[in-house]
Amino acid sequence: MRQILLIASVLLSLTITGTAQDPYKVMDWKTETTLRSYLLQAMHQQYDERRQSLAHALEAPGNLAEYREQCRQKYLRLLGGMPAVTPLNAFVTGRIERIDYSVEKIIYESRPGHHVTSNLYLPAGKGPFPAVLIFCGHEMTSKATVSYQETAIMFASNGFAALVIDPVSQGERVQFTDSAGKRILRGSTTEHTLLNAGANLTGSGVVAWELFDNVRSLDYLVSRPEIDPDRIGCLGNSGGGAQTTWFIGYDERIKAAAPCSFVTSREREYELNGTGDGCQQLPYEGREQLEIADYFMIFAPKPLLILAGRYDFVDYRGTVDTYNELSEAYSVLGATDKIRLFTCEDGHGISWPKQEAALKWFRRWLCNDTTDIIIDMPVPEAENDTWCTPSGQVTAFFQDEVTVQAVNLKNVNDRQEARKHYMSVNKPGEVMAKLHELLAISATCSKINTANIASREYPGYTMEKLIIRREGEVPLPCHLFLPDNKTVRDTIVLRLDHRGKLAVIEENKFVTTHINNGRAVILADLRGMGETAEKPEANDPKYYNTEYHNAILSLHTGQPLPAQRVKDIFSLLDFISSADDLKGLPVKVIASGQAAVPALFAAVLDTRIASLELSETIKSYAEITQRPMDKDWFSLVVPGIMNYFDLPDLVAMRPDLEVKYFVQKNDGNEK
Repeated sequence: MRQILLIASVLLSLTITGTAQDPYKVMDWKTETTLRSYLLQAMHQQYDERRQSLAHALEAPGNLAEYREQCRQKYLRLLGGMPAVTPLNAFVTGRIERIDYSVEKIIYESRPGHHVTSNLYLPAGKGPFPAVLIFCGHEMTSKATVSYQETAIMFASNGFAALVIDPVSQGERVQFTDSAGKRILRGSTTEHTLLNAGANLTGSGVVAWELFDNVRSLDYLVSRPEIDPDRIGCLGNSGGGAQTTWFIGYDERIKAAAPCSFVTSREREYELNGTGDGCQQLPYEGREQLEIADYFMIFAPKPLLILAGRYDFVDYRGTVDTYNELSEAYSVLGATDKIRLFTCEDGHGISWPKQEAALKWFRRWLCNDTTDIIIDMPVPEAENDTWCTPSGQVTAFFQDEVTVQAVNLKNVNDRQEARKHYMSVNKPGEVMAKLHELLAISATCSKINTANIASREYPGYTMEKLIIRREGEVPLPCHLFLPDNKTVRDTIVLRLDHRGKLAVIEENKFVTTHINNGRAVILADLRGMGETAEKPEANDPKYYNTEYHNAILSLHTGQPLPAQRVKDIFSLLDFISSADDLKGLPVKVIASGQAAVPALFAAVLDTRIASLELSETIKSYAEITQRPMDKDWFSLVVPGIMNYFDLPDLVAMRPDLEVKYFVQKNDGNEK
C-alpha cells in the first residue's frame, strides 16, 4: 500500500511541479498547430500537382478539353449520385400583384414528401421570358432577404422571370424544428453541418442535396409556359454563390452565370479562413485536385461574370487568381469576351452595383441587348408576405414532411441488407482491402523512429518521455511506464484518451493499478489530441465539433481523421514490437471519445491488439443518423462506409478480439 501511495504522489507531482513549461509535455514546440500544419502541407502538395496539370491543359485546346472532362468526371464521382426524378406536385399558394411584375408563392417536391418553397417573379406580359434562378446565401430569411428581393424585382422589371429558392435549412425549410415549426438550432450553418455528417456516411452530402433541389427547381421553371427554356441563367450570393458554382458545373441547361461573394481559391481560403459549413464541403475534393475554378472550367466557354467585393472576408487575392486562371482558359477556347470580373468597392453581399452588373450581363448574353436598363428603387415585401406556408415552415404545414435527417437515417437503414450481403460474399481479405481503401491507409508503412526525450526512475517503476515518428506523419508524444527492473508480466496497456495524457495522469489510480500488477503502460496522444489538440477558440461552436476545421480539412485531402489516427496506433504497435522488453506481449487498448473508433479499426486490421475497452463512443455508425444533433460527429466520419459495413460487422471478423464498452458517468469514472 505504501508503494502505491508513493507512486501516486509522484505521478501527481508531475502535474503541479517542474519548470515553467508543462512538466508532462513531451514536445517542445507550439504543438496545437501541428495537425493543421500537416494537413495544409498535404493540401498544398495536391494543389501544386493541380497547377502542373492545368499548365499542361492550357497549352492547347485539346489538352483543355481533356482536363475539363476529367474535372467533370471527378465532380460526378464526388457527388455520389442523385436520386430518381419524381413528380414535382407543384402548386401555387398565393400571388402578389405589382405594377410591372407579379410574385407567385410556389411549393413543389424535390423528392417524395420533401418540399421546396420558392417565389417566382414574373414580368408583366405573356412571355416567353428569359429567366434566372437566384440562389440565396445563409440568411435565415432566405428568399425574403431584402437584397435578394431587390435583385429579383430588378430582373422582373427588366423583362426577366426570376425564381428565388429557399435552400434547405433556411427560410421556410428549417429541418430541425419543434412541433410548432420553430427552429431548435442556432441557424443554417449548424444544420448544414450536422446534416452533412449523416449524409457522408452513405457517400452523399448537403452539396448534393442542394444541387438536386436546384435541378428540380429548374425543372419546374422550364415547365412554365411563360419561360423560354433556351435562355436560362443563374446567380447567387455567398452560400448561393457556392450553389451557383456546383450547379453550373452540373446542369448544362444554364447558359450564363454570375456567382457573387464566393469565388476564390479553395487553397487560400482554407489556409487563411478555415473551412466553411456543410453546404460548401465535398469530401476528397483536394485529393481529386479540384479547385473552385475547375467547376467554372466545366462551364466554359459559356458567359461567366464573377461578382466580388474588394473588402470581402472571402479572400480577394484568391478571387483574382481564380479569375486569371479562367481568363487563360477562356482565351484558349477563343471566348475572352465571355469572362469578366466585376469588383465593387465594398464587402460581402450582392449590393446594388453588383445587382446592376449582373442584370446587364444576362441581358447581353441571354437577350443580345446592351441598351440601358430600368432602375427603380425596388420595394421589397415583408418577410411573412413572401411565405408559401401559413406559419412560414413546411414542417408545420405538412404533418408528414420528410426531413433531410429522416432521409439520412433511411438511407443508412435501407443499406442494412446490402451490408449483410457484402459481408457474406466477400472474403475477409477483400473486406480488409475495402477498409484500407476507405481509410486511405497503405498496407505497408515506413519504419518508425523513436526519440527518448527524458527518463526517470521512481520507486517501483521507470517513466520515459518518448516521441514516435514515422516519415511523413505527425509525431506522437507518449509516456511509457515500466515496472521495476522493466519486467512486464503479461500485458501492455495502451491508453488513448481523447482528453490527452494529462487527464489520465491526474487520475493517479490508472497507472498505479497496472504498474503494480506488472503491466507496462503507454499513455499516448493521437494526433489532434492532448499536446496536438487545437485550442478551443480555433473552432466556432456553431459547427458542433471541437476539431471541426481539422476534420473537414482531413476529408478534403482524402484522409478521414479516424484513418489518420489508425496510422498513429499502428506506429505505437510498431514501437511496442521493436522494444525488447515489450515485443511479443498482447496489447490491451483502452480508448475513449474520438480515439475509440480508430482503436476499433486498428484492432480489426492488426491482430497485435488482443483486447479493447472503449468508452464515450458509438457502437454503430447508424447512431450518427439516429442522434444527428450530437456533437463531434465529423471526428468519426468515414465517407461511404455504410455502403459496405458497419462497426459490428468489422468486429465480427475478429472473434478472438475481446471488446468491452463502458459508459462515462457524471463523476468522470466509468461503469
